[in-house]
Amino acid sequence: MENLYLIRSKSDDQNIIVGLKLLEYYSKNYKNIAIYCPIASKHDISIFQEWLNQFSINQNIENTYSFIDKDAMEEFNKDSNIFFNTILKTYEELKEKYEFVLTIGFSQFGILDTFGLNVKIAKNLNTPIVADVCSEYMSMTQKHLDKLLNGTNYVLIDENIDFEKISQLKSYDFMTPYRFKYEMIKKGIKNKKTVVLPEGNDERILKACDILLKTEVVDLIILGDEKEIKQNAEKLMLNIHSAKMMNPSTSDLCEEFASMLYEARKSKGMTLDQAKELVKDKTYFGTLLVHSGKADAMVSGASTTTAETIRPALQLIKTQEGVSSVSGLFFMGLEDKMLAFADCAVNPNPTAEQLASSAYVSAMTAKSFGLDPKVALLSYSSGDSGKGESVDLVKEALKIAKEKYPELNIDGPMQFDCAYDPKTAASKMPESKIAGQINVYVFPDLDAANIGYKAVQRTANALAIGPILQGLKKPVNDLSRGCLVDDIVDTVILSAVQAQ
Repeated sequence: MENLYLIRSKSDDQNIIVGLKLLEYYSKNYKNIAIYCPIASKHDISIFQEWLNQFSINQNIENTYSFIDKDAMEEFNKDSNIFFNTILKTYEELKEKYEFVLTIGFSQFGILDTFGLNVKIAKNLNTPIVADVCSEYMSMTQKHLDKLLNGTNYVLIDENIDFEKISQLKSYDFMTPYRFKYEMIKKGIKNKKTVVLPEGNDERILKACDILLKTEVVDLIILGDEKEIKQNAEKLMLNIHSAKMMNPSTSDLCEEFASMLYEARKSKGMTLDQAKELVKDKTYFGTLLVHSGKADAMVSGASTTTAETIRPALQLIKTQEGVSSVSGLFFMGLEDKMLAFADCAVNPNPTAEQLASSAYVSAMTAKSFGLDPKVALLSYSSGDSGKGESVDLVKEALKIAKEKYPELNIDGPMQFDCAYDPKTAASKMPESKIAGQINVYVFPDLDAANIGYKAVQRTANALAIGPILQGLKKPVNDLSRGCLVDDIVDTVILSAVQAQ
């Protein structure tokens, strides 16, 4: 264990005693330790400075916190993504530099539940919790932590600290939506890609561009009339000056792209004149930028249909070798885990072959974003309990997937509860090695998939990122026409990571 999250008690005197004892213990066990408090008060900072001096900790006081309490509340209310990303970034930088990081929870955060938010931050940092609790609050705190942490991997303490118990704690392995986004941004910055956005006339696109360019996670090409785009951005008080802008109607690339499109489609009856006209279409032009290597990925669909986004990609970029069809996947962010749902966007009534293909590419997508894919082919029955045409289809898909992709960790048919819940899985499919542990869910048709992801998104307040189009040789991703600015930002970053 190389980190610890201390949730402080109501007693300031007890907090100081406990903090000193922890620092004394860990400064003897590690040569290089750091103090970190996500949200510090001015009083905290003065105490931290004393501790840095007392234990000869080689750390600037400015690096012991991410926010002053007043600024934290303002940032949290304005944009929780930036709030958590800032905390994650500061903490991860400390982890790289120091052997051990003692994270000290904040003591107040306006009218919000301070204890619950401390636990949430600890889960985002994957730092095991020790809670400094006055005796009268012990029972209540234990019940609360049991609920939030499934009854395991935390320790309650007071001035008498049992370091043997604490030493048995293990770092958490939660994949929260905020950590998922942080890891995406980190990957994007490490290997920066260029994403083209064909819908430069959409206000949401411009707002997303402003956010993306501030994070420096991607380079952007915006399609449309440059003068009009800049005027709209100025009205909205957005800074998109570092984006490259192209007008498909007047671009110097039109001649080159027309020849490219003609060569790709002449066998299907397309004439050169038709190709010259078609490259002026923003979606075709954007797709040709990706196809020709002038951009690494494209994100479209805020004001165009899915068919308009996918058609040029299928005609020019085409599917990966061994993949029979394109499918769509949503990453679903729950409180402390990420799931993948497919196919929520493309194939209304997939064949067994298409279901098997969707299972494979969904697993590969999940893996590329840090998940260890365990795949379920979903149905209204589990194992051999049900019969019928749709169950037979799923069984055939499982057979194809196991033969074609032997490395794939897959099982089915499975009901959703059997796939998700270990207790239900033990009852319904006790012989399965992965039932109850599934993180990639392949639905039997578009009806079930689309209803399923929206039901989880709305009723569980889950983050839905996507759809990600899978199976193409290069990333082209489709937005919902009702998408929010955050949806666009997330999809662009996902596309950049896909392109790596």
